[in-house]
This record gives sequence, structure tokens and C-alpha cells, in this order.
Amino acid sequence: MKLYTIGFTKKSAEKFFGLLRKAEVTTLIDVRLNNVSQLSGFAKRDDLKYFLSEICDVQYAHRIDLAPTQPLLDDYKKHGASWTSYEDRFLELMKTRHIENTVPRELLNNAVLLCSEDKAQHCHRRLVAEYMAQQWGDVSIEHLT
Repeated sequence: MKLYTIGFTKKSAEKFFGLLRKAEVTTLIDVRLNNVSQLSGFAKRDDLKYFLSEICDVQYAHRIDLAPTQPLLDDYKKHGASWTSYEDRFLELMKTRHIENTVPRELLNNAVLLCSEDKAQHCHRRLVAEYMAQQWGDVSIEHLT
């Protein structure tokens, strides 16, 4: 199984959709807690769904169960919690949610996980991908940059 990740910040629409086309993903899974922010530009939910369909023939799915909780996000973004603390708490959240049992494997096959962060290193999309690879054992991960 191949699983990709991508962030939309610091990318033009041309670069973003070009990366998706080149990878030949079939589904974009939006793992953002808030996917309707005006700051999202072309990645705002309804616009993104349209562009994915028209430009790349890619399906769109929003999986809130793969997003952090608002308090967890606020602790990291607004209150200065360390990345290590955020990562530990988010991993525990995924375990509690049993996402390896509730997210269909076929949904993630040849899919891309979307979040806002430019790089995957400090983004929960990487944690989701790595967690699924660890749980399922047959997942290769590629971060589109």
C-alpha cells in the first residue's frame, strides 16, 4: 500500500496539484480540524473538492478522526507545548480512537493525507501515516514536497 502526505502552505496551486497529479493519487484525505478557514486559499474545503475533481480526477474525503482535538492543537500552537509533548499526546489519541480499525484500508490505498504544514516533520499527517504503517505493516509513505 502506498500512502502520501502533503501540506498546502508555501505551495502555489500549480505546484500543489502538479504534485498530486505526478503521484497519481486517487483520494485526498483532509486531516485538518478546520478545513474551511479563509486562510486556506485554494485548499478551503469546497474549493479544494472542486479543484481536485476538475484538475486531477481525485476524490475528496474529510476525516476528523485523523485530526487532533482543538485543545491539543491549542496547547501546541498557542500555549507553547513542545513538539514531543504534542506528538506523544496525538499518538495516544490515535490509539484511543483505534483508527487502524475504523479507517478503511482501501480509503488510504494510494491516497494523500492533507494538512496545512509545509513540511511533514512537525505535522500530525506524518504521525497518522507512520501510525498506520506501524499498525498495518505493509504501508510505504512518501511526503510530497
